[in-house]
Amino acid sequence: MRRIVLDLFAGPGGWSHALTVLGSRDIGLEWDEWACKTRAVSGQLTIRTDVARYPTWVFSGRVLGLIASPPCQAWSMAGKRLGLVDQPLVHQAVADLSTGRDTREQLLGACADERSLLAAEPMRYLHALNTVGEPEWVAMEEVPDVLPLWKQYAAILRGWGFSVWTGILNAADYGVPQTRKRAILLASRVRTAEPPPPTHARTAEPESLFGPGRARWMSMAEALGWGATDRPVPTVCAGGGPGGGPEPFPSGSRKTLTNARARGTWTPRLDTETVLASPRESSGGSARQGSRKTHPMATPAPTSSAEVNRWSWSLRSNNQANATVRRADEPAGTLFVGHRANECTWVAEPAVTTPGREQLPVPEAIRITAQEAGVLQSFPADYPWQGNKGQQFSQIGNAVPPRLAAHLLAPHLNKPFDPNDFTLAA
Repeated sequence: MRRIVLDLFAGPGGWSHALTVLGSRDIGLEWDEWACKTRAVSGQLTIRTDVARYPTWVFSGRVLGLIASPPCQAWSMAGKRLGLVDQPLVHQAVADLSTGRDTREQLLGACADERSLLAAEPMRYLHALNTVGEPEWVAMEEVPDVLPLWKQYAAILRGWGFSVWTGILNAADYGVPQTRKRAILLASRVRTAEPPPPTHARTAEPESLFGPGRARWMSMAEALGWGATDRPVPTVCAGGGPGGGPEPFPSGSRKTLTNARARGTWTPRLDTETVLASPRESSGGSARQGSRKTHPMATPAPTSSAEVNRWSWSLRSNNQANATVRRADEPAGTLFVGHRANECTWVAEPAVTTPGREQLPVPEAIRITAQEAGVLQSFPADYPWQGNKGQQFSQIGNAVPPRLAAHLLAPHLNKPFDPNDFTLAA
């Protein structure tokens, strides 16, 4: 019988997509309706169920590897972090489940956030599988505050004959265009558990006698297909009639024109410049009928009598005063999407201006799209997210970055991982 990779709290397929790239598959257990629909369209095997209620005996004698990324809402800095209050109860649940005692019902009643106890669920499966000498390996991921819990898991797994490593990894060190730090547990019965060697660094490191070197962290601009440069290259936009100007919008035409003064859309691709012609230049009588022309970056964009302004774009992770703001030539900070989806925005500042001309007002902040957020999480641009915008953002925010997942899983599968197999921008 071919043994399976069991993926608890599988979400929309972060681990699953990584396994697909590596030439393998998993069976995911997931409750969320829209995550299950995304998985279905992606061709991933899924059992829609509550992980906390599903029987473990079903998988006995069939599991090669176990993956678990329990929901992070109770622990995340984006929420109330009641998981920290409940942490002693979760530790107790793990200790009890590791001996076959199920005290979840009693402990759940004392939790400030009932989701906290989901972090103990992997131990229920691990204990049941360990009775038949499974799984061969384990990979688990959560927000950094869960690291003490992973260390408790590690002590138990070592007692069962596993080699275990726990620690904090930065997704940007593995080619993800986001400095997303996560607590990781890796365990194996057949090899020494250790983190994969980083492939990227804040500053590029050349190959030397001491190692193969590391590439510079992948930037948002590079991941989104805007190009890889030392700094954001602003796009020149030409606007139309008196009193109006262009509105730059990152990653595609996301708004219609708001008036007849040629306020338009902009795609900040570094290899092209998108120009919205003024009503006087277009064949129609309104800005909604204006023509869009694309010009190579080496060729100055035609401006007619329109004003020209250049903007440098950055991504703001939320609307709080201490929000992380990163330029497009850097990786994103940890994206606060999901219930905070509308707070993750592109913001502009003047980069280059035309001397002697009245400058246009700074464009308004633009909300990030689900496609952009998915790419910055290292999903491909055409990943088939299902549901409305809120449902899509919720899936993306809770997903494991597939590129990080592939680095973690490749050694356990004895399969080479080629980063070039990951395509981000369309």
